[in-house]
Order: sequence, then C-alpha cells, then structure tokens
Amino acid sequence: MHMTSTSPAHTVVSQAYIDGAFVEPHGSELFDLFNPSTEERIGQVRLGDREDALRAIAAAKRALPAMSRTSKGERIAMLGRLQAAVSARADDIRDAMMFEYGASLAFATASAANAADSFRRAATTLEAYDLNRRIGTAEVQMEPVGVVALVTPWNSNAGFICSKLATALSAGCTAVIKPSEMSALQTQVVLEALHAAGLPPGVFNVVNGRGDVVGAEFASHPDIAKVSFTGSTAVGKSILRAGAETLKRVTLELGGKSPTLILDDADFASAIPLAIQAGFINSGQACIAGTRILVPQARMDEALALMATAVAGVRVGDPRAGATDIGAMVSQKQYDRVQRYIALGTQEGARLVAGGLGRPDGLERGWFVRPTVFADVRNDMQIARDEIFGPVLCVIGYTDDEDAIAIANDTVYGLQASVHATDLARARAVASRLLAGRVLVNGLHHEPMAPFGGFKQSGIGREFGEFGLEAFLEPKTLLGLPAR
Repeated sequence: MHMTSTSPAHTVVSQAYIDGAFVEPHGSELFDLFNPSTEERIGQVRLGDREDALRAIAAAKRALPAMSRTSKGERIAMLGRLQAAVSARADDIRDAMMFEYGASLAFATASAANAADSFRRAATTLEAYDLNRRIGTAEVQMEPVGVVALVTPWNSNAGFICSKLATALSAGCTAVIKPSEMSALQTQVVLEALHAAGLPPGVFNVVNGRGDVVGAEFASHPDIAKVSFTGSTAVGKSILRAGAETLKRVTLELGGKSPTLILDDADFASAIPLAIQAGFINSGQACIAGTRILVPQARMDEALALMATAVAGVRVGDPRAGATDIGAMVSQKQYDRVQRYIALGTQEGARLVAGGLGRPDGLERGWFVRPTVFADVRNDMQIARDEIFGPVLCVIGYTDDEDAIAIANDTVYGLQASVHATDLARARAVASRLLAGRVLVNGLHHEPMAPFGGFKQSGIGREFGEFGLEAFLEPKTLLGLPAR
C-alpha cells in the first residue's frame, strides 16, 4: 500500500515514485491535507527533500538513452497503455478532486476524462508529426531535449501531470515531476494508474515536495534540460532565473486577468450568462477565468441587471451535488486572499452588484466565497490589475471598440480573452487585435489540440498538439548526406 489510513478520514501519502517503484523518501516533513468543503484535516503527505530530487533526476538520466532511441511506434504504444490505465481510474480521480480540492462534480468529471484523453491526443499528434525532414540540402532530425522537469499546480493537478507527461514521452524525453503538495491524494491516484501501465523504470519519477526545495533543485540542476511549469507568474519568474545558469529550455503557463469584451451589437441575453460562466470557471480558480467584463457604457444598466440575475442563479456548495456550479476555495489561505480583495474593491470605490464578504447564506463552514461582481471599476484599480483567483469579477465600461481594445490590452497578462458580437467580421477584427494566446468568440470554446499559452507575463511557449510537442524537441541539422 502506498497510502496508509490512520482513520476513515485520515490518509497518509508516504512514498515517492523513483525508478519504477514506490519508495520511502529521504525527506520526513509532513504536510497537512484538508477538505476545503468542511475545513477538516483529511490527511498528510510526506514531502521529499533535495536528496529525493537528486535520486529522481539520476533515475531519469539513466533511463534517457533507451527512451530517446525508441521508435514512434513504441512511444505510441506506451501512450496507449497510459491512457487505458488512467481511464480505468477516472472515477477515483474525480472523487479525489472533489474531496481534496472542492471542485464541482461537473468540473472534476471533465478533468478526469481530460487527464486520460491527453495520452490519446499526444499519440495522435506524434503519429502525424514528421520527426525527420529534408530542408534544402540538409537532413533535419527532431530529437528529445533530454530529461525534463514537470511542475504542476493545485487547481488542475491530475490533468497537468498527464498532459505534460504525455507530451514529454511522445518526444522521447524522460521526466521528473513535482506536483503540488496540496494535491497529494489526486497525485497518488494518478500515480498508481501510471505505474499500472508498466513503463520502463525511470522514464517518469514523482516527488511530492515544496517548490523552494524539490522545485528549486529541478529548476537549477544541470542534468535537467527543460522545465515545464504551470502556476503563478511569480514562481514562473523564479524558475526562469534559476534555469538561466544552465540555459534551460522553459515552458511557462502562468497567470491571467482575461477580458471578456461584449460589443454593443452582442445579444446580451446570451452573452452576459456566458461571461459570468467564463469568470466563474473552476470556482474562479483558473488562470483563464474571464475576470474583467468590458461593457459598452451606453448599455451598462441593462448589462448589470442581467448579471445580477445570472449570478443569483449560480449555485455554491457541496461539490458532489450535480447542481453545484462553484465549490470551495482550495485552502484557508486562498479564502482569506479572496476576502481581502473583495474588501479592497469596496475601498477602491467599486460598487457591489452581487456577492460580497463572507460565505453564501446557508453555508456555515467550508472555504466558500459568495460569487461577487463589482461595477464602476476602473482598469487601474487593484482588483482589475491583480489575479485574484476566486469568483470575483470586475465590470468595466468603455466608449467604443477602440477604447475596449485598449482597456483589454492594458494588463501585464495575456493568456485568454473573449469577444461577443453579432457581426462576426467585427468580432474577428477585434479578436485579431487582442494580445492573448487564445481568443474565444461567442462561446466557451476549447480545442485541446490547438496551442495554449500566453503573451506577456502570462508565460513563455505553448502546450498541446504539435506546438506542445515541438517544445520538447531540439532540431539537429545533418549536412553532406544524400536524401534518403
């Protein structure tokens, strides 16, 4: 057993996964795990230390020569086994997400399915990708970058472990993984599934640990060729600095303050509920959340009335209930952070249209936040500049399309944006001028094979599909050889 239960509600995750086996970590620190819906401590995870990180790196380095020489067919077969193994545990991943993270049933179910399907998508991408090509007189070989470190966040831990690992393996890399220590129960279920797929020892290794210990070692160690990180912009910058000495390749998917532009010809009756939904995705704990809603000043009263109605229908509570839209914040710290920003919004002169401080009515415990919408927001207010990471939305008025575009782009972030309009040519023209890695038009769209990542301080590089695969490859040019 890799998880031991000291009581029905108390689980200890006590092992790391190194060189194809569950092993006792050298580190001894215990980190508490909580159910955010009840605030109860539900377990602990034993954290690895620098020595555990070094053991994981060494195992991945030993496994690299053989893995890097595998054929496309061998990698596709590995990905198929991983997909089947993770798919078989999808219900357990879903339940762990609700229990440990407070994700709604709908979000947790979709996340678990996405985690398994990421291996299929990686296989499809690899199958179609030409690893060897002729360019003029040169032969160009796309080779694995080497040993990679994959660092995943608490707000979608299982999905990012699987999607990052799927891409790394499809490129022929070996991996060390540092998941969020706050997501240890999810990690354990995923890890048991990955182990069941029977990959060669050392191809992937997982160490639970702190970012400033295990993560820092991964980010600076000379045997790590690349770091792929999803999380906060502040930590992303520290990874970039730590990797500079060894010129590590990096993919960073960081924060966002995504604008939703509702143009004056939009169908407000459909656009406003979609804008609210985009802002409250994953209980607002999402880098892509559309937390700035830009509305034409001439239609502001109409928009705010529709928003108040839409938010009144948003259900907050037990994540296991199918009707729940918003679950709890992940931790007491995150709950307190969101409360501080709600108080700050009022202090800055914004006006509450919905929500406010405290828990929703009827919820006496749990880190639940009232879905909150502020009107009369200026784009220079702190609530409009900072990534709050909770269900708190800012409504900002604009005069015309040029003004809307200027406000939307006036941010250090650039991850995602949305445009709502009846005139699709106009929507396309506005979308083309927004500084964001993805722009959604008239809906909550997703294409998991298309590149995902940010402009500006929302990150470096892209994940998913062909662009994601190439981020784990290095081109080698051979000259003087005849075409094959």
